[in-house]
Amino acid sequence: MRELTADDARHGVLGGGVFACGGGGWRHHGELMGSVATSVGRPVLAEIGELPEDSYVATVTAIGAPAAKDWEIQPVDYVHALQKLMRECDRPISAVMTGQNGYSTTHNGWIQSAMLGVRVLDAAGDIRAHPTGKLGSLGLTSRPGYVSTQVVSGGNRDKHGHFSAVTTGSVQTCDDVLRDISVRTGGFIAAARNPVELSWVREHAALGAISAAIELGAAMEKAAARSAEAVIETVRDRLGARELARGPLRDAVALDTHGGWDHGTFGIGEHLVPYLNEYMAVTSGGERIASYPDTIVILRAEDGLPLAVKDAKEGMDVVLLVADARSLPLSSSAVDPVGIAECEQLLDMEFLRYLPERS
Repeated sequence: MRELTADDARHGVLGGGVFACGGGGWRHHGELMGSVATSVGRPVLAEIGELPEDSYVATVTAIGAPAAKDWEIQPVDYVHALQKLMRECDRPISAVMTGQNGYSTTHNGWIQSAMLGVRVLDAAGDIRAHPTGKLGSLGLTSRPGYVSTQVVSGGNRDKHGHFSAVTTGSVQTCDDVLRDISVRTGGFIAAARNPVELSWVREHAALGAISAAIELGAAMEKAAARSAEAVIETVRDRLGARELARGPLRDAVALDTHGGWDHGTFGIGEHLVPYLNEYMAVTSGGERIASYPDTIVILRAEDGLPLAVKDAKEGMDVVLLVADARSLPLSSSAVDPVGIAECEQLLDMEFLRYLPERS
């Protein structure tokens, strides 16, 4: 175990932004959450082998569309959601983990650790960011008899007041309800959910995901002292990625935020990148080049930093990279047919037939 520092927080934002794949929250929110967590307490990162075998782990995250205009999440919302889940759960929750990496989601759990004393598990429901809670739920969508408990807290105070709710039921139903709540409360809301045994996490999570983001961010920061190209090369080499295209970004299908998701498609040369909050595929000439859960990254050519959907502007010079999903830790939920089928419906694209095998 080790204490997470302000340097870790800064690096987590950078590396998490790469794994965000265009979504994964917001850079300024990640900087805020990391700064607060490492200032008010001592968040502790633990590897899975450092926790007692009878530990229960909860997933902490946020739900919504990053490009929503009226979202509001305060740091205390994450704490309140976990506190309420702890009261609802019949087993003590001793550790938390994020559903995914991202600009801000890599820091999910850090403030809860600082304030409540739980450990931050070095794992994620998915090493890269994804659009639905089902895709970060550790395969619990198909676990017989599992009853999900999911808590949300937050919302835009000026427009809707503070909102809090506890839901129990199937992972699928709870996720759908909380997605609707995120829309009705301004666009985003903090969540704590799906307490589960450590043994299940060990089998189904993307282990080492938080360390991977922090280490990538540290390498990017070091490379930035040399050049933007050095940052791009660092990201490419660390991910084992291949470069697919460079050039000006265009809106092949303009951004449209509805239903709790950001929808659209970017074009870079002959390559098209459809997104649903996050970059979900790459096509060229009608051929599928990459598909979720591959890590699909668009970097800004000017500084090598990852580009979020909400920050994209037509004409920006960018670099498109793709890392095969099998080259990074692959969780059960990243290949969950229930979650993937929903993405097929939302994007009207095939994903299931492109899924890799999980070893």
